[in-house]
Amino acid sequence: MSPKPATPSTSAANAGVLTELPFDDRADFDQAMRGLIVRGSGQVTDADGGVVWDLDRWNFIDGDAPDTVNPSLWRQAQLNAIAGLFEVTEGVYQVRGYDLSVTTFLRTNSGWIVVDPLLSVEPMQAAHQLVKDHLEDLPVVAVIYTHSHIDHYGGVRAVVSEEDLASGRVRVIAPHGFLEESVSENVLLGNVMSRRASYMYGNLIGWDERGGVGAGLGQLTSTGTVTLVPPTDIVSETGQEMTIDGLRIVFQHTPGAEAPAELCFYLPGKRALCMAEIATHTLHNVYTLRGAKIRDAKAWSYHIAEAIRLFGADSDVVFSSHHWPTWGTDAIVEFLKGQRDLYKYLHDETLRLANRGLTPVEIAEEIELPDSIARRFANRGYYGTLNHNTKATYVYYLGWFDGNPANLHPLVPTETAKKLVEYMGGADAVVEKARNDYEAGNYRFVATVLNEVIFANPDHAAARDLQADTFEQLGYQAENGVWRDFYLSGAKELREGVTVLPTPNTASPDSVRAMSVPMFLDYLAVLLRGPDAAGKEYEFDIEFTDIGEQYTLEIRNGVLNYHEDAAESPTASLVMTRSGLDQIVLGEATMDQLVAAGQATITGDVAAFGDFVGLLDSFELWFNIVTP
Repeated sequence: MSPKPATPSTSAANAGVLTELPFDDRADFDQAMRGLIVRGSGQVTDADGGVVWDLDRWNFIDGDAPDTVNPSLWRQAQLNAIAGLFEVTEGVYQVRGYDLSVTTFLRTNSGWIVVDPLLSVEPMQAAHQLVKDHLEDLPVVAVIYTHSHIDHYGGVRAVVSEEDLASGRVRVIAPHGFLEESVSENVLLGNVMSRRASYMYGNLIGWDERGGVGAGLGQLTSTGTVTLVPPTDIVSETGQEMTIDGLRIVFQHTPGAEAPAELCFYLPGKRALCMAEIATHTLHNVYTLRGAKIRDAKAWSYHIAEAIRLFGADSDVVFSSHHWPTWGTDAIVEFLKGQRDLYKYLHDETLRLANRGLTPVEIAEEIELPDSIARRFANRGYYGTLNHNTKATYVYYLGWFDGNPANLHPLVPTETAKKLVEYMGGADAVVEKARNDYEAGNYRFVATVLNEVIFANPDHAAARDLQADTFEQLGYQAENGVWRDFYLSGAKELREGVTVLPTPNTASPDSVRAMSVPMFLDYLAVLLRGPDAAGKEYEFDIEFTDIGEQYTLEIRNGVLNYHEDAAESPTASLVMTRSGLDQIVLGEATMDQLVAAGQATITGDVAAFGDFVGLLDSFELWFNIVTP
């Protein structure tokens, strides 16, 4: 079924936005175009000819906003669609619009420092080619990962070769904890995050006025080859300095806010400040809807305040790894103060209202930003929202329980739904009442009540159809790009079922090889099916001959523990290489194949080890979301 038009209620809601915000302010468009060297266009393909990034996809985002898109989000999408190579200031250049993130090139005495080499190799190769064609074809002397999210390191092998690493010609700089955080986020919970990310970035819904228009922070994520090179240099404190091929860099260590491991930096010789991803032209996510650890809004605000104190008065330009720069000392300080106070207000007001006894949902409905913050486009909720960020801040401090015993031990959604629908007079009666509310534009309540019908009776066609229509209108009204994508993705799956699409492989070969053995064993423990393992007791010794490490795995009480001491009487013993383990994780070989090839040996109770392997779970990515 094709997406439907905006209803009169949605058209009116979106038209109302035009009177609420200063749309005649075009300063962002001037800044997004400033320094343009060459405009980007065309497609980026992989080795097989598959399109992994399409710059022309966004050509429809032109002119006034249609009534199916919130005008504020349309404006942000227009800005994000401005792609190409730009000069930020002398010796500082950015390629924007070639992935969700932005990559920056810093000119040194004899080469380039690359900051945040995008999410995948192919778009990064295209970005690098722009630099070589229109600036200078110079060697890369260093890479800076500003933080541990995949869109800021996945394309690194486009600019760094094995020879570069082996010779030490290229330094790779990252914040403390980068490797552990980047790998753990994309492996331990990679399956569920990838599924939810398919909603978050609109991969399922297509790209037009009734589909995806971008995710607010950028347009969407590329689908090319994900790589990872371990860092050679670590930034662990604010004020730490490095001079790389003549370029002096002063670092600010900013962990525990936008990312668990993150850094910003200042270039004294350029009077240029890089804020990584903690100050961008949107309200960011204190909690990201794809799923991740909740972030600390207070720490976030304090990091920005520190940057203002340390570098604000001495900066002529501030740039980040998303969006466009801001020029002029006064404008920079105003921009950063707005971002600082945005996260501080969100944090402090959530805690104030919680102390008054309000629940997370009540806080999210009551809290409003002051106009002095809210009317700045840079503070609008294109990627995060005030609504879901306040709920996350509540949970960060107080957990999921709101204190009401009625919410302490609820039934699972399907059982709750069956009883509620029964109480409400049956599915048909509920759908008929919901249809009246839909016509009245009461979409939020319709979505709530129809969810109960669908979870009670997932085959109820009228409920599914009306819920799809409802999600569609909520998506059309959303100012937040991610909310729009979630609503429209839910509508599509209600109408058509789950569609299997290509997704980036976050557990890429480089990510697997970068895992320490303890990190891999933690992942193995997640895979163990606890109920099936209960009552079984095994101890396995594993020796990795190529790295000189040995571990004992203990399976007892339905859990897997491990330690470095040898077992006195192991159930079985394995001798293999770490590279062999990588082959198994990547699906390149099985344990039986390694044993047959003489690359691994198992002694003792081989059958017990086989039983253990049979207890490990596997995950299906395309699980249901909007239906039980």
